[in-house]
Amino acid sequence: MSPQPRLLHVLNILSALLLAAGTLMVFWYAPVERVMGAVQKLFYFHVATAWVGMIGFIIAAVVAILYLVTKDLKWDAINVAAVEISLVFFFIAIVLGSIWARPAWGTWWTWEPRLTTAAILEMIYLAYLLLRQGIEDPERRARFGAVYTIFGGLSVPLTFVSIRLFRTIHPVIIGAGGSEKMNMTGDMVVTMLFNIAVFSVIFITLFWHRIRLGQFAEQVERRKLQLTH
Repeated sequence: MSPQPRLLHVLNILSALLLAAGTLMVFWYAPVERVMGAVQKLFYFHVATAWVGMIGFIIAAVVAILYLVTKDLKWDAINVAAVEISLVFFFIAIVLGSIWARPAWGTWWTWEPRLTTAAILEMIYLAYLLLRQGIEDPERRARFGAVYTIFGGLSVPLTFVSIRLFRTIHPVIIGAGGSEKMNMTGDMVVTMLFNIAVFSVIFITLFWHRIRLGQFAEQVERRKLQLTH
């Protein structure tokens, strides 16, 4: 495996520094929301992780199209990397949302539209990883993965707009809609946007690491095939 690129090393350090700065902004710069109280601070991380998770699923769909056009297996490796990283971020978003829901709604979970569509989205991509394991042929596996993630990507915009399409108790962070709107001051908006940028950088860093890991695994698999033949 080739040495870690200098830019990736810089991103490692930058990600850690930005995460520290984003956390400081959440707890010491952003004011306490007057209705929800201190628990609202979870939303800065919740929104940021949900955002990068959904963007990652969209990236997977775009990469899937590139694979179907080019038939180059490198796009399949990138597709898997995007899905795996996005699954982690989106799971964190769901957990943070549940922690917030306990004091706000009196329950860890309720099957309202946003939570329901988010859970379905997470399960769609978990199933994708599980189903891939049952396909041995690399090209057939890549073709299946590409088609699956393209159709799976259709659930991303549905999850995003669900709180505007249906009656829901999930708060709307920015914009009109929903039965509950979170009023945000300028400091809050700046903190939220900064943390979205922070987690975007972290996503890029982890995504790059996962792609390199996939390339390394592919090299190992090729060498094993050479030894067996």
